Amino acid sequence: MIETARKTLHIGNIDALLPSEMALACEAAGAAKAGRNAIALTVLGLLAGAFIAFGAMCMSVVMTGAGELPWGVARLLAGLVFSLGLILVIIGGAELFTGDSLMIVACASRRITIASLLRAWSLVYVGNIIGAISTAELVFLAGQHGFNDGAVGKTALTIASTKAALPTIQLFFLAVLCNVLVCLAVWMSFGARSVSDKVMVIVPPITAFVAAGFEHSIANLYFLPYGLAIKAWAGADFWAALGQSAADYPTLTAGTAFHNIVVTTVGNLVGGSLMVGAVYWFVYLRHSAAGKFDRQSAGKIDK
Repeated sequence: MIETARKTLHIGNIDALLPSEMALACEAAGAAKAGRNAIALTVLGLLAGAFIAFGAMCMSVVMTGAGELPWGVARLLAGLVFSLGLILVIIGGAELFTGDSLMIVACASRRITIASLLRAWSLVYVGNIIGAISTAELVFLAGQHGFNDGAVGKTALTIASTKAALPTIQLFFLAVLCNVLVCLAVWMSFGARSVSDKVMVIVPPITAFVAAGFEHSIANLYFLPYGLAIKAWAGADFWAALGQSAADYPTLTAGTAFHNIVVTTVGNLVGGSLMVGAVYWFVYLRHSAAGKFDRQSAGKIDK
């Protein structure tokens, strides 16, 4: 039945996986991630944090001066360039905490234990923190906030202060919705066969979450530290060019930044693991007999 259905997808060089096969691929990927050593997971997490930070940095640049555009158009452009982050993660091979929420599939299928799941999530998250914050500091030291007479820095400050001011409940649900879209992008990438296919399935969901104003914890690990660095250490010339001072951004503090990261992390985990991973596991892999048959036919059953 699976092979018959798959043949309908063979058009030229197209060889996409069916959703049921994507579920098996996601399960196998989760088991493989859990089996990696601590150093590998942490370093791959560091790379992913930096990659997402690159996308966030490009987003800040593109939004500079975009006030003359309709709000939705500016957000659309911001989302398109932010997609760079997840493209680098998926194509370049790195471990992103929000995307790794889908490891819940392997855990639910008993391919990995809860302990190994939490271990992987923790190591990847630590790596993401290091990568994103380090990139924020490097971008600050590079003086990018002073570009265009400080306009780029003003955009970064506005983004960070807006995020820091979000109330808890709103922030939580913005984070839930964000990682539904991020994990759908990752999920669809399991079905893609070529680099171009993966890019094509990644860009629309990521563009959508940025355009909609949803909240991504790892991206915020760039936006908020970068904004705090500008507020604390930008020189007098920067503030003079803007005609502002650090006091004009009262909502942006270490405390509000920490609050944002904690809430978005929890929301992202709920959105990705429960609303995407658990749902697809329930649909395709919950019956142990059928799951075993599928894994045998795919050559992925544990020996």
